[in-house]
Parts: sequence; structure tokens; C-alpha cells
Amino acid sequence: MTQASFEQEAIQPEVAIALDTLGFQWSSGALVLKECSLEVMAGEFCMLLGSNGSGKSTLLRILAGLLIPKSGSYHIKQPVGFVFQNPDHQLVMPTVGADVAFGLVGEQLSVAETKIRVDEALDAVNLLHLKRRPIYALSGGQKQRVAIAGALARHCSVLLLDEPTALLDPDSQLELVDQVRGLVKERGLTALWITHRLIELDYCDRAFLLKNGQVTAEGTAQDLKRSLTAG
Repeated sequence: MTQASFEQEAIQPEVAIALDTLGFQWSSGALVLKECSLEVMAGEFCMLLGSNGSGKSTLLRILAGLLIPKSGSYHIKQPVGFVFQNPDHQLVMPTVGADVAFGLVGEQLSVAETKIRVDEALDAVNLLHLKRRPIYALSGGQKQRVAIAGALARHCSVLLLDEPTALLDPDSQLELVDQVRGLVKERGLTALWITHRLIELDYCDRAFLLKNGQVTAEGTAQDLKRSLTAG
């Protein structure tokens, strides 16, 4: 191998998420994903756009290890953090700090190490001042940020976000998108964010259009908007 070819290979970006002709079908026979393929590079903030029933949430649940595909293959860089559309489905402890700490139980950290991880994660999402706040007293946007803090505390490399703005008001929606993009870029993370809102595409590096279980278009936000207009 020549020096030139070695240098060319060395600068190739790392693939953080890859789906190769992925297929998924429910036991009832309903086909959800059909030969679905896409790649997200490390450090990218990508969005997956599609109408209800297009297979977006199923795809994300496969990547999170919650569902097993029927065909094809996939790769995702570990560890992975999953943020549900409704944060009430994943926040299980009574207070903000306790919930973030709960996700670290399996790592067998000391009390001091756990506190550092929790404080750093909450500070990253601007919620450190609410560490002792009861979960029930939080707004929807704050709950989503607690869920994201849980993934940050576990030092996740990849964030999977299933329409995290669905239950938020318009101002809070864009604030959350902007904050997650900032975290991805500042911390060298990778994110795949599900949406059906065209305005959110303006914050991503690239986007994919999922239709009838297949990726039918990909590119910049402008590329996707043109594709939707043409289609």
C-alpha cells in the first residue's frame, strides 16, 4: 500500500449507522420495511422524514435493539441512547437527578462518579438547577431534555430520537431541535431524528425520506423539500 493510498483511506469518515436492505414484517403479515438502506456518518445530525405509517418508528426501534428485523442487516455504533416521542414512557424515577442516575446503575459507578456524570449531563441540557425537581412538575420540553440527559450521562455515541417534539408547542419544538444539534456538534455525537415537520429539516446535515418502508430520497434539507414538491 502506498503512502498516498494509506492517507486516502485514513480520512474516510466513519459510518455510525448503516442499514442494508432491511426488512420488517409484523406477525400479522403487515409489511413495514422493505429493502430499506441508509447510512449516517459519525458526527452527523440526520433526520428521517415520512408520513404516519411509513415505518419511521419501526426503523428506529430496530436500531435501538427493541425489534428484530426479518431480513437484511444493520450496524450502529455503541452505546446508543433512545428518546421516545412521549418522555413519560421512559422517565421512571420521582426526580430529575434520580432519573438520570437510574440509567447508570448497570455501570456500577461510585456515588461520586455517578454525581459527576449526572451533573455534567444535566448541565449540558441546561437543567442542572432542576436536579431535585419532581418529574411531574416539569414541562414537556423539560422532560424531553431529561431523557436526552440520561443518554448523555451514559456517554452514548449515537442518539435516536423518535419525534421528540411531537407533544411540544411550536417555540419549544425549535428550541429542542437547536439544542440537540448543538450537543451533537459540541460533543462529537451522531443523531438520527424522526420528524414529519419540514421546518425541522433546516437544522439537520442531511435527511432521508421514508415512504412505504423504503428510503426514496436523501440529501440536504433543500434536496428533500424539492423532492417532496416534485412528488
